[in-house]
Amino acid sequence: MSGKYGKILIVDDDEDVLLAGKLLLKQHVSVVHTEKNPETIPSLLKNETYDVILLDMNFARDVTSGQEGFFWLSRILEIDPQAVVVLITAYGDVEMAVRAVKEGATDFILKPWQNEKLLATVSAGMCLRQSRTEVDHLRSRQRQLSADLDQRFRDFIGQCSAMEPVFSAVRKVAQTEANVLILGENGTGKELVARSLHRQSLRAKEVFISVDMGALTETLFESELFGHVKGAFTDAKEDRAGRFEVASGGTLFLDEIGNLSLPLQAKLLSVLENRHVIRLGSHKPRSVDVRLVCATNMPIHEMVGLHTFRQDLLYRINTVEIHLPSLRERMEDIPLLVDHFLAMYAKKYHKPYIRITPATMRKLQKYHWPGNIRELRHAIERAVIMSDSQVLQPSDFLLKAPDVERKGFVFDNLHLDEVEKTVIRKVLSKHGGNVSQAAQELGLTRTSLYRRLEKYDL
Repeated sequence: MSGKYGKILIVDDDEDVLLAGKLLLKQHVSVVHTEKNPETIPSLLKNETYDVILLDMNFARDVTSGQEGFFWLSRILEIDPQAVVVLITAYGDVEMAVRAVKEGATDFILKPWQNEKLLATVSAGMCLRQSRTEVDHLRSRQRQLSADLDQRFRDFIGQCSAMEPVFSAVRKVAQTEANVLILGENGTGKELVARSLHRQSLRAKEVFISVDMGALTETLFESELFGHVKGAFTDAKEDRAGRFEVASGGTLFLDEIGNLSLPLQAKLLSVLENRHVIRLGSHKPRSVDVRLVCATNMPIHEMVGLHTFRQDLLYRINTVEIHLPSLRERMEDIPLLVDHFLAMYAKKYHKPYIRITPATMRKLQKYHWPGNIRELRHAIERAVIMSDSQVLQPSDFLLKAPDVERKGFVFDNLHLDEVEKTVIRKVLSKHGGNVSQAAQELGLTRTSLYRRLEKYDL
């Protein structure tokens, strides 16, 4: 043992044992407390935290059976579950040693002890105590960080009829282990639903790990999700667990899963079927246990028909589907959402109570909100920041109202079908044929836009 640190408690009714133990250990640790009467253990542990407790197994009332030692071992661990207890006895045997370890003892030594053996046992016990303390600290930090991160996703707001199926589905499926697929446009709150599922699940005390699948390149996919070992590629300077391993025991949220290429879909399906990952550069399978929640804004069922998304993977991820309505489908919730965001940003930016005029509310309710709740939230945040008044006016919200003429649209025929066909063709051309971007600008879901493309043979 190097350096003097740590606190040791020795409990034994033999004063010679207490003296010998104290004389030896005080040369190596900073504090050594001794106690003859085990009845004082609860009060000692209430006032002090010990790195190692050396506990006699046989006191005066029970000389050979060790029952008193086992009793006080149980009481110590009840008071401090992380305690490191080393049992000592002159009448030890293998059977008693095995039972002591099974009941929570760290180690077992015989009297009279060898000094080197005792020092080595105490040193190992102090290292174990330090490790347990660090793990507890890390777990505590993780819980706090997760709670802080989750705070911004706690407000799952809505009263309109379009939201009732969402709330009902979350309530029914949350405490099951069913895989959930959340469908909805960008900005509708898919991660908020995923976190609500996690908070109400049996895994709520474990981690929630979110992965943006759309941001993963083909080369990073395996390393990020499955991990890698040192030397697996140029920058792999150490072993690293992937998101599946980190999330094991908790919930794994795979956002934008519809963006995965077919080869990556196959790799993901293999992990879901086998329930283990193999780190990049390794051949050793590692078991994982995750509750899977996925989300996408893409028409994933139509993609199966177009052979751009695997049907077997879809079966794996959508035991239950939750469809999130766009903000256009729940306009009656806008006053509720506006009040919520106003209060949130007034507090964040240390401004007094802020309200909006009826005319402002009418403007917000008439807008088509292509960016959904995310766009509404950003619009209110900007207005709160930029306004010098406590009352927000329509002019405080710079919303992009549709302006067909300004964008250079010319109609030879004002029949509504022809107008719609022209607008769709122009917007698709503007976005280079990107259906997702075109649908967002048009205020449609991808599914709705696909239907119109088929209708107009575009």
